[in-house]
Amino acid sequence: MNVWQVIIGVGLALLVGWLALVVTLWIARPTDNLLKESLRLLPDLVRLIARLAKDRSQPRGVRIRLGLLLAYLAFPIDLIPDFVPVLGYADDIIIVLITLRSVIRLVGEAPLRQHWPGTPAGFEAVVRLTHSRSAEHDPR
Repeated sequence: MNVWQVIIGVGLALLVGWLALVVTLWIARPTDNLLKESLRLLPDLVRLIARLAKDRSQPRGVRIRLGLLLAYLAFPIDLIPDFVPVLGYADDIIIVLITLRSVIRLVGEAPLRQHWPGTPAGFEAVVRLTHSRSAEHDPR
């Protein structure tokens, strides 16, 4: 096997992986209302993630996960370019919400509520968007 076959194989594997991610994001794309609500909360979400990533009382795995998320958000090249309609911004939102959902499952809502920089209604929207509260704990 020569070097070109390896390079072509790795390139094809990356392309197939990227296409699978695009298809997954397209299937999981938020509705217009969910997208608008998420975009309004994005500045508060970024501050929340930064505060949680700096909090030494959180487990190391959670801090690393949040640090990687901040790095992804700061990196100028996205998985799906922002000029692609709907999916351009939706990929960032989906990745943030999936990461926050996993963080909430690991540490609970209390640390997020403690570090939340926005309004209580905004926090409830984040909990609703991440689907992290079970139906029996939902106050509605």
